[in-house]
Amino acid sequence: MAAKRRGRPPAPTVTAGQERTLQALRELLASRSFPPTIQELGERLGLTRATVHEHVTALVEKGYVRREPRTARALIVVRRPPDRVRRPPDESEAMVAVPLVGMVAAGQPLLAEENRLGEVLVEARLAERGPLFALRTTGDSMIGAGIRDGDVVIVRRQPIAESGEIVVALLEDEATVKRLRIQGDRIELRAENRRYRPIVVGPETELRILGKVIAIRSSPGA
Repeated sequence: MAAKRRGRPPAPTVTAGQERTLQALRELLASRSFPPTIQELGERLGLTRATVHEHVTALVEKGYVRREPRTARALIVVRRPPDRVRRPPDESEAMVAVPLVGMVAAGQPLLAEENRLGEVLVEARLAERGPLFALRTTGDSMIGAGIRDGDVVIVRRQPIAESGEIVVALLEDEATVKRLRIQGDRIELRAENRRYRPIVVGPETELRILGKVIAIRSSPGA
Protein backbone atom coordinates (compact mmCIF):
# COMPACT_ATOMS: atom_id res chain seq x y z
CA MET A 1 0.00 0.00 0.00
CA ALA A 2 1.45 3.34 -1.03
CA ALA A 3 2.27 5.82 1.67
CA LYS A 4 0.03 8.84 1.86
CA ARG A 5 1.75 11.99 0.58
CA ARG A 6 1.94 14.77 3.06
CA GLY A 7 1.13 18.23 1.87
CA ARG A 8 3.07 21.31 2.87
CA PRO A 9 2.06 22.32 6.39
CA PRO A 10 0.04 25.53 6.58
CA ALA A 11 2.06 28.67 7.23
CA PRO A 12 1.65 30.04 10.75
CA THR A 13 -0.37 33.24 10.89
CA VAL A 14 1.32 36.54 11.69
CA THR A 15 0.11 39.60 13.55
CA ALA A 16 -0.20 42.99 11.89
CA GLY A 17 2.99 44.15 13.64
CA GLN A 18 4.90 41.07 12.53
CA GLU A 19 3.69 41.54 8.95
CA ARG A 20 4.86 45.17 8.93
CA THR A 21 8.23 44.10 10.31
CA LEU A 22 8.58 41.40 7.66
CA GLN A 23 7.63 43.85 4.91
CA ALA A 24 10.14 46.44 6.17
CA LEU A 25 12.86 43.78 6.28
CA ARG A 26 12.11 42.77 2.69
CA GLU A 27 12.21 46.38 1.52
CA LEU A 28 15.52 47.11 3.26
CA LEU A 29 17.04 43.93 1.83
CA ALA A 30 15.87 44.96 -1.62
CA SER A 31 17.28 48.48 -1.38
CA ARG A 32 20.80 47.43 -0.44
CA SER A 33 23.12 44.44 -0.46
CA PHE A 34 23.26 43.71 3.31
CA PRO A 35 20.67 43.00 6.00
CA PRO A 36 19.54 45.69 8.46
CA THR A 37 20.14 45.63 12.18
CA ILE A 38 17.28 45.54 14.72
CA GLN A 39 17.97 49.22 15.38
CA GLU A 40 17.65 50.10 11.68
CA LEU A 41 14.41 48.15 11.44
CA GLY A 42 13.08 50.07 14.42
CA GLU A 43 13.96 53.39 12.80
CA ARG A 44 12.22 52.31 9.61
CA LEU A 45 9.06 51.29 11.45
CA GLY A 46 9.05 53.98 14.12
CA LEU A 47 9.13 51.31 16.83
CA THR A 48 11.36 50.69 19.83
CA ARG A 49 14.21 48.21 19.57
CA ALA A 50 12.51 45.94 22.10
CA THR A 51 9.27 45.82 20.10
CA VAL A 52 11.08 45.05 16.84
CA HIS A 53 13.15 42.37 18.57
CA GLU A 54 9.91 40.77 19.80
CA HIS A 55 8.42 40.79 16.28
CA VAL A 56 11.60 39.38 14.72
CA THR A 57 11.84 36.62 17.32
CA ALA A 58 8.26 35.59 16.58
CA LEU A 59 8.97 35.60 12.83
CA VAL A 60 12.02 33.41 13.39
CA GLU A 61 9.99 30.97 15.48
CA LYS A 62 7.26 30.84 12.81
CA GLY A 63 9.79 30.14 10.06
CA TYR A 64 9.55 33.40 8.08
CA VAL A 65 12.97 34.80 9.02
CA ARG A 66 16.34 33.22 9.67
CA ARG A 67 18.83 34.81 12.06
CA GLU A 68 22.50 33.96 11.54
CA PRO A 69 24.53 33.68 14.78
CA ARG A 70 27.35 35.95 15.91
CA THR A 71 26.58 38.94 13.72
CA ALA A 72 24.34 42.00 14.02
CA ARG A 73 23.38 42.00 10.33
CA ALA A 74 21.99 38.49 10.07
CA LEU A 75 18.29 38.70 9.24
CA ILE A 76 17.18 36.83 6.11
CA VAL A 77 13.62 36.39 4.83
CA VAL A 78 13.07 32.71 4.03
CA ARG A 79 9.32 32.64 3.34
CA ARG A 80 6.32 34.93 3.10
CA PRO A 81 2.85 34.62 4.60
CA PRO A 82 0.16 33.30 2.26
CA ASP A 83 -2.17 35.90 0.80
CA ARG A 84 -5.04 34.98 3.10
CA VAL A 85 -3.22 36.32 6.18
CA ARG A 86 -1.63 39.42 4.65
CA ARG A 87 -3.06 42.67 5.88
CA PRO A 88 -3.53 46.01 4.10
CA PRO A 89 -1.47 49.06 5.11
CA ASP A 90 -2.48 50.85 8.28
CA GLU A 91 -5.68 52.68 7.37
CA SER A 92 -4.75 55.53 9.70
CA GLU A 93 -1.72 56.39 7.55
CA ALA A 94 -2.12 58.85 4.67
CA MET A 95 -1.95 57.21 1.26
CA VAL A 96 -1.22 58.52 -2.24
CA ALA A 97 -1.88 56.99 -5.66
CA VAL A 98 1.01 56.29 -8.02
CA PRO A 99 0.75 55.03 -11.61
CA LEU A 100 1.17 51.28 -12.15
CA VAL A 101 2.85 50.23 -15.38
CA GLY A 102 3.82 46.90 -16.88
CA MET A 103 7.25 45.70 -17.87
CA VAL A 104 7.83 47.38 -21.22
CA ALA A 105 10.16 46.51 -24.09
CA ALA A 106 10.58 47.35 -27.80
CA GLY A 107 11.26 51.03 -27.34
CA GLN A 108 7.98 52.12 -25.80
CA PRO A 109 8.35 54.78 -23.07
CA LEU A 110 7.94 53.09 -19.70
CA LEU A 111 5.51 55.67 -18.34
CA ALA A 112 3.55 56.20 -21.56
CA GLU A 113 -0.20 56.41 -21.00
CA GLU A 114 -0.88 53.27 -23.03
CA ASN A 115 1.34 51.23 -20.70
CA ARG A 116 -0.52 52.15 -17.53
CA LEU A 117 -2.32 49.29 -15.81
CA GLY A 118 -3.94 51.44 -13.15
CA GLU A 119 -2.82 52.91 -9.84
CA VAL A 120 -1.37 51.62 -6.58
CA LEU A 121 -1.91 53.21 -3.17
CA VAL A 122 1.29 53.68 -1.17
CA GLU A 123 2.13 55.38 2.09
CA ALA A 124 2.46 59.15 1.62
CA ARG A 125 5.77 59.15 3.51
CA LEU A 126 7.34 57.18 0.65
CA ALA A 127 6.62 60.04 -1.75
CA GLU A 128 8.20 62.74 0.40
CA ARG A 129 11.55 62.60 -1.41
CA GLY A 130 10.31 62.58 -4.99
CA PRO A 131 7.72 61.30 -7.48
CA LEU A 132 7.00 57.59 -7.59
CA PHE A 133 5.73 55.00 -10.02
CA ALA A 134 4.90 51.32 -9.57
CA LEU A 135 6.05 48.53 -11.85
CA ARG A 136 4.69 44.99 -12.12
CA THR A 137 7.66 42.67 -12.47
CA THR A 138 8.00 39.50 -14.50
CA GLY A 139 10.31 36.52 -14.10
CA ASP A 140 12.42 35.15 -11.26
CA SER A 141 15.71 37.02 -11.71
CA MET A 142 15.30 38.97 -8.44
CA ILE A 143 13.93 36.30 -6.09
CA GLY A 144 17.02 36.61 -3.87
CA ALA A 145 15.93 40.15 -3.05
CA GLY A 146 12.38 39.03 -2.25
CA ILE A 147 10.97 40.19 -5.61
CA ARG A 148 8.95 37.43 -7.26
CA ASP A 149 7.14 37.08 -10.55
CA GLY A 150 4.10 39.35 -10.55
CA ASP A 151 5.18 41.45 -7.56
CA VAL A 152 4.85 45.22 -7.74
CA VAL A 153 7.87 47.36 -6.95
CA ILE A 154 7.50 50.98 -5.86
CA VAL A 155 10.10 53.10 -7.60
CA ARG A 156 11.34 56.62 -6.86
CA ARG A 157 12.11 58.42 -10.09
CA GLN A 158 15.76 59.45 -10.18
CA PRO A 159 18.43 59.47 -12.91
CA ILE A 160 21.28 58.22 -10.73
CA ALA A 161 21.79 55.50 -8.12
CA GLU A 162 24.55 54.16 -5.92
CA SER A 163 26.31 50.85 -6.31
CA GLY A 164 24.38 48.11 -4.49
CA GLU A 165 20.93 49.64 -4.97
CA ILE A 166 18.15 47.92 -6.91
CA VAL A 167 17.12 50.04 -9.86
CA VAL A 168 14.78 50.14 -12.80
CA ALA A 169 17.04 50.68 -15.77
CA LEU A 170 16.46 51.15 -19.46
CA LEU A 171 19.04 49.03 -21.25
CA GLU A 172 19.00 49.94 -24.92
CA ASP A 173 15.19 49.91 -25.35
CA GLU A 174 14.15 47.44 -22.65
CA ALA A 175 13.27 48.10 -19.01
CA THR A 176 14.71 45.79 -16.37
CA VAL A 177 14.89 45.54 -12.58
CA LYS A 178 18.38 44.64 -11.36
CA ARG A 179 20.96 45.47 -8.68
CA LEU A 180 23.43 48.10 -9.85
CA ARG A 181 27.13 47.37 -9.30
CA ILE A 182 29.83 49.93 -10.04
CA GLN A 183 33.49 48.99 -9.60
CA GLY A 184 35.82 51.57 -11.07
CA ASP A 185 34.94 51.89 -14.74
CA ARG A 186 32.98 48.62 -14.76
CA ILE A 187 29.20 48.79 -14.52
CA GLU A 188 27.02 45.72 -14.12
CA LEU A 189 23.32 45.01 -13.68
CA ARG A 190 23.11 41.93 -11.50
CA ALA A 191 20.26 39.53 -10.90
CA GLU A 192 19.51 38.08 -7.47
CA ASN A 193 19.35 34.56 -8.85
CA ARG A 194 22.42 32.45 -9.57
CA ARG A 195 20.84 31.17 -12.76
CA TYR A 196 21.41 34.55 -14.40
CA ARG A 197 24.76 36.06 -15.31
CA PRO A 198 25.49 39.74 -14.64
CA ILE A 199 24.79 42.12 -17.50
CA VAL A 200 27.98 44.03 -18.21
CA VAL A 201 27.27 47.54 -19.46
CA GLY A 202 29.91 48.35 -22.05
CA PRO A 203 30.94 51.84 -23.20
CA GLU A 204 28.79 51.50 -26.31
CA THR A 205 25.71 50.28 -24.42
CA GLU A 206 22.95 52.82 -23.83
CA LEU A 207 21.99 52.69 -20.16
CA ARG A 208 19.57 55.01 -18.39
CA ILE A 209 18.54 54.78 -14.74
CA LEU A 210 14.81 55.41 -14.41
CA GLY A 211 14.56 55.07 -10.65
CA LYS A 212 15.41 53.26 -7.44
CA VAL A 213 13.26 50.51 -5.92
CA ILE A 214 12.18 51.60 -2.43
CA ALA A 215 9.38 49.15 -1.61
CA ILE A 216 7.78 45.87 -2.69
CA ARG A 217 4.15 44.83 -2.82
CA SER A 218 3.49 41.11 -3.05
CA SER A 219 1.36 39.74 -5.86
CA PRO A 220 -1.90 38.04 -4.84
CA GLY A 221 -1.41 34.36 -4.21
CA ALA A 222 2.40 34.58 -4.11
